[in-house]
Amino acid sequence: MTTAQTPPVRQPISDTWRAVIWMSGAVVSFISMAIAGRAVSFELDTFEIMMWRSFIGVAIVCAVLSARNRWHEVSTRHMGLQVVRNLAHFTGQNLWFYAITVIPLAQVFALEFTSPLWVLVLSPLVLGEKLTPTRGLAALIGFAGILIVTRPSPATLNLGLLCAAGAAVGFALTGVLTRRLTRTVSVFCILFWLTVLQAIFGLICAGYDGDIALPSLASLPWVVLIGCAGLLAHLCLTTALSLAPATVVMPIDFARLPLAAIIGAMLYAEPLDPYVLLGAAVIFGGNYLNIWKETRA
Repeated sequence: MTTAQTPPVRQPISDTWRAVIWMSGAVVSFISMAIAGRAVSFELDTFEIMMWRSFIGVAIVCAVLSARNRWHEVSTRHMGLQVVRNLAHFTGQNLWFYAITVIPLAQVFALEFTSPLWVLVLSPLVLGEKLTPTRGLAALIGFAGILIVTRPSPATLNLGLLCAAGAAVGFALTGVLTRRLTRTVSVFCILFWLTVLQAIFGLICAGYDGDIALPSLASLPWVVLIGCAGLLAHLCLTTALSLAPATVVMPIDFARLPLAAIIGAMLYAEPLDPYVLLGAAVIFGGNYLNIWKETRA
């Protein structure tokens, strides 16, 4: 007489593994946006890319607000701060889109990873937060990584590197102002004004000369990918940080760099520069030191 075997009990996926999955989505989204940005850069300038991306973002955010019945959260409170925040992000994103067309992807991502270190510098000025010795050391380590990546000299310093570095500052200021806004307004309100204001900025900057290019049928899928990937990347990153500590999440985000280096070599014949990888490792060390110290505290 045989007895029925009890089926094995499925263990639920831990929050850590769920965070890993979400961060993998963010990594894929950021890299997809870079590839798509390069694909349309021969037809659209950075202002036009931002304008079309923002129009798509407005449609997506409005659809989500309607589906979840969250329109009551959208308000005009702190509108001046919303405008300044989105000007910072609009500037940083335009610099980023330009940088990915003129320098290797690995360099762009390496310099983008300095954004959390710029947050350490800007937070005392904007939020009144204290600059601790550990935060100061992390910023100095990150600056050393910047020097390794860029190796500034008349022969190596170029507009693309400066734009990538400027984009990191723009993203850092965006993050600091976002933190300030979240004290009084909801995330849905921030996302709504993010897409609407940047659509307006893009329309003004792209149309100041009276000539706005329409995406061709060949470029349209890439433009849609940019719009979707931009929102998806931030959704994945935010969700991952809600599931696991930054000490777990951020190392996964740094996987973008070697992936970008490999994709750049395969698709665009970009050289694998060991100094970029070394500098990125130093930048990561500065970031991780601060995260580790903050989480232990």
